[in-house]
Amino acid sequence: MKIVIPEASGTIALYGFARPKPERAAELEQLLLSFVQPTRAEPGSLHYQVHRDTTDPTAFVFYELWRSADDLRAHLTRPELTHFQQHRMDYLREDLEIHWLTPLTTTP
Repeated sequence: MKIVIPEASGTIALYGFARPKPERAAELEQLLLSFVQPTRAEPGSLHYQVHRDTTDPTAFVFYELWRSADDLRAHLTRPELTHFQQHRMDYLREDLEIHWLTPLTTTP
């Protein structure tokens, strides 16, 4: 899956689902959590959160809010994220599901 970021003027947001293989769930959880602090420290990162889905506790949901599409593109070039993109199917039972959002309100 190649992540195609839609063109946006201003902030851009997304949420997505990561559904791990059962035997790799704990490992994927730790990997996703390891992305949180470095991502939050990046220029342009306005919000970055990882959740567990309450209706499917084996699935993880992530939410990201970025100052711009260019900031998100820069984020995706980080070595740990390019490595994850290349090896994600080692962890996942199906590919990432990503939904793009256009924020209608400003970030506090």
